[in-house]
Amino acid sequence: MDTKFHIEVNCQQKNHDGERICGDVFISRKMKEENRIIVVLSDGMGHGVKANVLATLTATMAVNFTDEHKDVRKIAEIIMNTLPVCSERKISYSTFTIIDIDADGEVSILEYDNPQCIILRGTEVFTPEWTCVYLNTVKNANKELLTCKFKPQKEDRIIFGSDGITQSGLGSGKYLFGWGRDHFQEFAHDLVKNDRYISAQRLAAKVVNMAHINDNYQSKDDTSCAVIYFREPRSLLICTGPPYDETKDTEYGNIVRNFNGSKILCGATTSDIISRETGKEIKDSFEFTDPDLPPVSYMEGVDLITEGILTLSKVAEMLRTYSNQTKLGKGPADLIVKYLLKSDKIQFLVGTRINIAHQDPSLPVELEIRRTVVRRIARLLEENFLKEVNMDFI
Repeated sequence: MDTKFHIEVNCQQKNHDGERICGDVFISRKMKEENRIIVVLSDGMGHGVKANVLATLTATMAVNFTDEHKDVRKIAEIIMNTLPVCSERKISYSTFTIIDIDADGEVSILEYDNPQCIILRGTEVFTPEWTCVYLNTVKNANKELLTCKFKPQKEDRIIFGSDGITQSGLGSGKYLFGWGRDHFQEFAHDLVKNDRYISAQRLAAKVVNMAHINDNYQSKDDTSCAVIYFREPRSLLICTGPPYDETKDTEYGNIVRNFNGSKILCGATTSDIISRETGKEIKDSFEFTDPDLPPVSYMEGVDLITEGILTLSKVAEMLRTYSNQTKLGKGPADLIVKYLLKSDKIQFLVGTRINIAHQDPSLPVELEIRRTVVRRIARLLEENFLKEVNMDFI
């Protein structure tokens, strides 16, 4: 994959009005060994639990078969042979969009019955060469899929959604026949023209909110919009813990000083070392924004200073339970999570000197050693948020 750009992936959803579960299912998977990302959006027929179960089955199969590099026709036939067919309408119980970004930087898209993907190249609409694939098994005779391949460039965006987007407003108001793909494309295109660097999350959220407005704030279908954004990577350095050997303190300071990106220091000893080595003064704040954690501090050349192990443990828990409905506050752990979510390449520099304070048997059992907590955060960032994470120990 072209290391010149980062691939940001996000999906925003609203449930059918009155439903507690979404009948659209979005799955993204990053294969670190292959440097490959697979993204799937499936829309189960109807809404609620039944639609969610069918869409989950579809999306899971789609990810797994794509992961195995199966031919697009084979993937489609296996999925559609597995799914039940509506006895009245004679159509499969769920639709899907599969996007596979492989190690060569080539994007492959396979669609069945979802609104066709919108692709923007910078601020212009880009139309790759789409091919129709017809299935020829008895059960799926003449069913039509769309597929395309193209080489992505920096500032490309792939925008796709369920028919809750294109059919929003159906039967009422100004969109008697639904919002439609053309209006969907025009709206997304205008958003990007007005804000060239709009994030995947913000773009997807604005599309979903517009569809919700079209439905007079009562969604008549599950509504999902996903965005894949190829852009300049944003880097973050998090330092925690003193080096094993004090002779490494100068190297520690130089790494922080020379890092090109955002910088966070976690731990009093860590920040004292960096302050001494860089000659920058620590400025404490006394605003308690989180009752469980000490206040943050600041230093010139560093974006944020927090307490160490307690704060990182809370960061790990917040990442574990994070969803699109999570509201982040102003506490130290919340601020770190915000930096993590808006960064793409995250570098942890972990000091390996044992802190005597953490060997106190009176401290809570769940207070884990620094390395374990950082590894947990790294795993969550890679698996749940598709971040590129590296760890160095000093």
